[in-house]
Amino acid sequence: MPMTEVRTEDGLDGLLREIATAGSSDPALLVRVVDHVRPRDPNDAPQALKNLQALQFLLSSDAALRIGLRDYLLQLFASHQQVTLYADLGILPGAGFFSELWRRIAQTILPAAIDPTALKDALGMAFHRVTDHRWVNGIADEHWLRLLDTLGIDFFAVAKTNRTVVQLLDAAHILSARIAAMGVEPELAEVYPPLREYESPFLMQNVEAQRWVQEFRDGLGDGELPAEDEKQIRVLLDQCRDVIGRIRRNTGNTGISVALTYLLQRLTETIDRLDDLLDLLDRTPEADRRPAIVTLFKAFVEADNKRNNLREHFAKNTELLAREVTEHSGRTGEHYITATRKEYKAMLSSALGAGLIVPFMALLKIGLHGLHPAPLIQGLLSGLNYSLGFMLIHVLHFTVATKQPAMTASRIAAALDHPPGARPDVALMVELIVRVIRSQFIAVIGNVALAFPLAYVLASSLYLSTGTHVMSPEAAHETLHSLDPLASLALFHAAIAGVWLFMSGLIAGYHDNIAVYNRIPERVRQLKWLGRRIGPKRLDQLATYIEGNLGSLAGNFWFGMLLGLTATVGMNLGLPIDIRHITFSAANLATATVSLDQQIPWQTFAWCAAGVALVGIVNLTVSFSLALLVAFKARRVRFRYTRPLAAALWRRFLATPLDFVRPPREPSD
Repeated sequence: MPMTEVRTEDGLDGLLREIATAGSSDPALLVRVVDHVRPRDPNDAPQALKNLQALQFLLSSDAALRIGLRDYLLQLFASHQQVTLYADLGILPGAGFFSELWRRIAQTILPAAIDPTALKDALGMAFHRVTDHRWVNGIADEHWLRLLDTLGIDFFAVAKTNRTVVQLLDAAHILSARIAAMGVEPELAEVYPPLREYESPFLMQNVEAQRWVQEFRDGLGDGELPAEDEKQIRVLLDQCRDVIGRIRRNTGNTGISVALTYLLQRLTETIDRLDDLLDLLDRTPEADRRPAIVTLFKAFVEADNKRNNLREHFAKNTELLAREVTEHSGRTGEHYITATRKEYKAMLSSALGAGLIVPFMALLKIGLHGLHPAPLIQGLLSGLNYSLGFMLIHVLHFTVATKQPAMTASRIAAALDHPPGARPDVALMVELIVRVIRSQFIAVIGNVALAFPLAYVLASSLYLSTGTHVMSPEAAHETLHSLDPLASLALFHAAIAGVWLFMSGLIAGYHDNIAVYNRIPERVRQLKWLGRRIGPKRLDQLATYIEGNLGSLAGNFWFGMLLGLTATVGMNLGLPIDIRHITFSAANLATATVSLDQQIPWQTFAWCAAGVALVGIVNLTVSFSLALLVAFKARRVRFRYTRPLAAALWRRFLATPLDFVRPPREPSD
């Protein structure tokens, strides 16, 4: 055995003897015990297990050490306030999402003062490293159970633990009252009206819990079991979970908010904790409370380690909102996926329509730039130009190709989402991905095929009618340089545009969700003053249009503003940031060609055309990747069939490569 391990064991032996003779409840002794068990690498669970087994070996081989540590732990529990540990740690407070966010930020900078009387803080002192939960969870429950067996602690058999039982009852009482209070929040009844019409399980569980806790207290002195067990409370808690599940599943119809997501998460955590405490307080002869002790111990350590974790806070409390936002984007995305040749041709026509409008937007931006306004005004004017143009494209039911990825990613994530244990339909996913690829291909072709020649014609017409080119020679050369994929930052700027495309998809989904959650269409229909001016029929049509298009209009507006203001922000911050969008780049290439009187070497033109194509690829790749990542996380998709899917896609490409650019002939064709 290496000398270091001998010294560690000798040190642990000495510490246990110190604990056995000290008769103290000082948490610092527990800190030293945990330090002996903690591995150097928090992910090294095997080493942590060896250290725990060394502790158990010493305890099992020396009764004095075993009794000394057991009495120390019992005294530690008896001398510290425990309710906050059971009722608060690992459960979101009632302050709300943003208040809790600021608290975590503040305590990360300046930690909270330690309460020497609280068992919760004693636990935090012992497991003070934020990675301790990794090795604690890495040790299987059976080994922690074995340690409990060795120590022989029984909450109901040892007189010193009566205070622990009383505080467990206090915590159960508090948790039950909180569940009842949260269950009558108006926000729950708004999204689940049956809570107003029928007896609420949130309230009834509190009635049962109060009765059961009181009977339990009355029986503590004489050792009597409560006249009734906790089964009825558990039944009502299950009914509470069922209501929460119904609300979560129905968010597509009711919408969701950060506040409601936070409330549902807090309710779930409180119900689960009360259930765990009921396991601990089970006094039936056949009850085995040890697994509940281990479960709570691991939960407490992890919760204490993550009490100021911002990422954890966002992940838990925005999951429902993220899923609903991506769901709304996904429902919109279904319109961007073509299956038949008829739909394919309709997509081409829609893309050509957008290609008809973009050259006018590109020329208008050049004209606004020529006015030389103040930088901020220029950015705002450019943003409004983009925004109004994109909104017009949407109103006319045209399609901008690069808007597709942010919308279709959620549709693919939905196809990949499958019940645990079930194998996904790889063939179905291959077909969906092929349809997405060819739909985006034809949309890009439609945009560029009309944007380039129309911009060329418009620039030429303006020159012929005015005798002045749209761009100066310097501006034209600068435009050509900005499309060089190697000599400029064109691809980086295309990636920025891809991020804004992704953001526009989220913005659209968020506003669609808000329209449902805040019942905006219904509220618009109630505007009597507007109804008197445009008539009830048109008011209803307006409300219906808002219901189906608010998200898309908002997404297009903010997408345009993001595109227009990027260069302005970059200039003010001294950063080389701008945007490149394939359709606008194609229109700008045509305008620059005309402005240089077509005196461009064909090699330069070809290289810039390649740059335009690469800009489009980066636009699509970045926006699609980000949207797919968020959709996966929102659905908690863990897809393990990447290789079979990639292999199936490759086989499909080898067998029918043209399917990736056009739909196959239908039997009736």
